[in-house]
Amino acid sequence: MGVVEATIQTVEDMYGLIWTAIANKQPISAIYKDLPRLFCPHRLGRNRLGQPRVLCYQYGGESESGLGPIGSPENWRCVVFEKLKRVEVLGGSWKTAPNHSRPATCVVDAESMPRISRNGTRRRDSEEFLRSGVEP
Repeated sequence: MGVVEATIQTVEDMYGLIWTAIANKQPISAIYKDLPRLFCPHRLGRNRLGQPRVLCYQYGGESESGLGPIGSPENWRCVVFEKLKRVEVLGGSWKTAPNHSRPATCVVDAESMPRISRNGTRRRDSEEFLRSGVEP
C-alpha cells in the first residue's frame, strides 16, 4: 500500500492567497459550500456583525443560485471566509461587473493590505481578522 500525502491549507494560507489575488487582480479557484467555484475577489473584510467575508465576482464553476453571463451583476457573491477550501490563485483575466448586487452589507469594514514584518514575513493579520468574528 502506498503513502498518501495530504496538505492542509491553513487560514493564514487562504488569507494570503486571497490578498495576493486582490492586490494583483488575479482570479482564484476554491471549493465553497462543497462546490467548485471560480472567483475574482474584490474586497476582504467583515460584515455588520463582524464576521469575515470576501466580496467576489463569480465567473465560473458551480453555483446554488445559477450564474448569469460573464459581466452580469447577478454574479456578485458575498462569500463566508471560513467556508472556503482549497483556494488557488490562477492565471487569466480579471472579471468584474458594474453595480454589484451585494452593496455595503457584504463588507462594511474592509481589511487594509497585510503588513509585512522586517524579515519579509506577513504579520498575524489573518489571525486577527478571523478572531474578530468567527464563532467557535
